[in-house]
Amino acid sequence: MQHKRNRILLALAIFAVVYAADELGALASIFGEPGALYASFVLFLVPFVIAGHDVLEKAWNNIRKGKAFDESFLMAVATIGAFAMILFPNADPHMAEGAAVMLFYQVGELFQAYAVGKSRKSISDMMDIAPDFANIENDAGELEQVDPDEVAVGTVIVIKPGERVPIDGTIVDGSSQLDTAALTGESMPRHVDAGDDVISGCINMTGLLRVRTTKPFGESTVSRILELVENASEKKARTENFITRFARVYTPAVTGAAVALALIGGLVTGAWADWILRGLTFLVVSCPCALVISVPLSFFGGIGGASKIGVLVKGSNYLEALSEVDTVVFDKTGTLTKGEFKVVATHPESGFTEEDLLELAAHAEAFSDHPIAVSVREAYSGTLDPKRVSESGNEAGHGVTATIDGHRVLVGNEKLMAKVGVDAPSCEVVGTILHVTVDGAYAGHIVIADVVKDDAAQTIADLHSVGIRRCVMLTGDRKEVAADVVERLGLDEFHAQLLPADKVEQVERLLASEGDKRKLAFVGDGINDAPVLTRADVGIAMGAMGSDAAIEAADVVLMDDKPSNIARAIRVARKTMRIVWQNIVFALAVKLLILVLAALGIANMWLAVFGDVGVAIIAILNAMRAMNVKDA
Repeated sequence: MQHKRNRILLALAIFAVVYAADELGALASIFGEPGALYASFVLFLVPFVIAGHDVLEKAWNNIRKGKAFDESFLMAVATIGAFAMILFPNADPHMAEGAAVMLFYQVGELFQAYAVGKSRKSISDMMDIAPDFANIENDAGELEQVDPDEVAVGTVIVIKPGERVPIDGTIVDGSSQLDTAALTGESMPRHVDAGDDVISGCINMTGLLRVRTTKPFGESTVSRILELVENASEKKARTENFITRFARVYTPAVTGAAVALALIGGLVTGAWADWILRGLTFLVVSCPCALVISVPLSFFGGIGGASKIGVLVKGSNYLEALSEVDTVVFDKTGTLTKGEFKVVATHPESGFTEEDLLELAAHAEAFSDHPIAVSVREAYSGTLDPKRVSESGNEAGHGVTATIDGHRVLVGNEKLMAKVGVDAPSCEVVGTILHVTVDGAYAGHIVIADVVKDDAAQTIADLHSVGIRRCVMLTGDRKEVAADVVERLGLDEFHAQLLPADKVEQVERLLASEGDKRKLAFVGDGINDAPVLTRADVGIAMGAMGSDAAIEAADVVLMDDKPSNIARAIRVARKTMRIVWQNIVFALAVKLLILVLAALGIANMWLAVFGDVGVAIIAILNAMRAMNVKDA
């Protein structure tokens, strides 16, 4: 690109000197008449060839391959034609215009290259997350750098401060701060300790980490991201495909129109020079580069802009569909809630304290790995001593029984209480209720619930603010739990106690109520959400903690697991589509006006240059706005 830029700058400098010499009469005084005409022909030919030899070469090669009708062909014919006007002695010389058309066309191409490079940068920043190596400790205690592809699952790798996490895994030793900006767009680092999961592509900032890999490199987060980014450009939007098809028909049509204009006008009036010039001007204006450059560039910029906020869109077709979404359907667990059970209330009976209740329940659940048991143990602030527990047992679907310090303790649901003849009181707090008895006496109950994500309420508010008509939640959870979440978040509709097949059925029903121009998006994170993600118009998956199946089935991936980014992604998509249609309408309107003026002989070659290159540059600059997501 630098070589091309220098070449065009040289051609522009030569053109400026020759143009000034011609306009100031220097050529006429040196060469006389008609010598000045031939001198200007030769002198203008120099910057023309320097700037446009690659365009002429491309046009010639395409003609030989039978693919003549593109912008290079139009530029070649129009500019060579302008120089050929010297063969008409009665016509004004048009070498300056011929050289200018080629020069400014190449300037437009430079703008395009710069714009594409700038929009690619946001994508390439993400491509830089690919790790070059993984450190493995050998028997001598020394670190060896190996290809990440060669690291087997279960291998312990060492990640030094400043290095990228090469493969997904779990920390077995060390603590640190992780920079996740390249993946999620978040500027704040994330603190990690032993036992925490880490995903590839993050940068280890402070401490030395030893990580046991949980996936092969080819299936890790970084590999999936790179694959999504590389394939995104292959999936074109309807609008983009229309422009491609339009250009295939449009270019030969306007070429034929230009030839007909010159031939018919020349035959009728006999003023061949005038009508050939009109035809050439017609050709310059008709070049469709403003459309064929700016429309794909707008989509590319939109995809790049979305990646800046941690949203991966798998193709411009999905970006276009996202702009038309008016119904968003959510899975509950792991999407609107964290999927982490927490103790939210402790209600002891007289004779017991909250700490007593948690101590009894934690010890009774000491040997269980159920999420509810884990949450109870985490809520207990004291030291867990399994030696105090004997005769521990599990009542399938009901709870657990244990003898703690010689006392018979039961922890479970209402069915377990009914089984042992204890009257369990009801609780106003929504969640899973764990009732506790000690030697047959009721000690109280503990309420455990899935925690709503911090930005979940803001997500629904933002979606309504961008014009989403319906926010619906589908869940397999109990109706009262679902109703509580819906009330807290402000959702419009919910359906509870659903199996995966029921979710597909509900989405089918919602899709049937959508119009032709309205789209439905489904947001989920679990493997059971894959069928629904595939069926929806736009499937949105949680990327950081979501299942591989969900990410594979989705069209859009939220890398930071924040549902609040859905509204931002919709705003980016809608802004992109506005820019696309602005460019289409602007380019066609200006070109149509100048084409009419050219046919009538009012528009000269200089106006044609604006109609082509000027419109293209304005459209390209407008397309670059799609990359700006600060207001999204």
